[in-house]
Amino acid sequence: MSNLSGWGLTARLISKHFGVLGSKLSETIANFDPETATEADRDRLADTLRETAQKLAAARSSFDKEHTDVEKLRALIGNDEKATETLMARLQAGQISEATVTLFCDELEANKGRLPAEIQEEADAKEYMDELQKIVDALSEQLAQFDRSAKKAMQALASANAQKDLQSVRAERQSQLAGLSGLNGHSSALNALTRRAQTVSNEAAGMRIVADIGQKPLDQAAEIEAIRKSVSQADTAGETALQRLQRLSAKPATAAA
Repeated sequence: MSNLSGWGLTARLISKHFGVLGSKLSETIANFDPETATEADRDRLADTLRETAQKLAAARSSFDKEHTDVEKLRALIGNDEKATETLMARLQAGQISEATVTLFCDELEANKGRLPAEIQEEADAKEYMDELQKIVDALSEQLAQFDRSAKKAMQALASANAQKDLQSVRAERQSQLAGLSGLNGHSSALNALTRRAQTVSNEAAGMRIVADIGQKPLDQAAEIEAIRKSVSQADTAGETALQRLQRLSAKPATAAA
């Protein structure tokens, strides 16, 4: 039990009250690390805390009993000390036997002799109870540290999973965009449609060229006819009614011959 000497408990109390639990407590407290402990470690620590809390409850009851015993003994001694003067007067007056007074004195002296031992037992019980309280407080804090670390780890895990999901969505979108880009640049259907449009456009251009060639003589003939009409209209523009009748009545030269 030398590893528990730092707790300040007497060897008698350690042997009487702790037993195997003392070594278990010291080992648990020394080895527990909330940052790296597993859930099983946490459960073992919780079990140890429960056992220690039960010991603490028993220690409190024991201390209460020792304290009550001391207070009762002190009160009894105080009252007996007050009664000594009365007994002396009654003994001197022959109102009480010497044997009775002797018995009373024996009990008073025995109680006074027992008081220091009772006070020491009370002090030991209080020291034991206080040390158990410190241990319970330490175990409680370690459990709280574990729970805080576990909560922090769970939050970190949730954040990591969220980031993973986000990156997965981004990768999927990138894949979709890449697929669309590939479709625009390499789709055989789109390429065939583009080539067909170009072919039709070329055919239309060729037909326009042929149509333009056929239209040119027609345009030239229309232009010549327009010239003729303009010349004919210019020759008769200033004639009088008589001249017009003469012109219209005139016979062609071939007819006169």
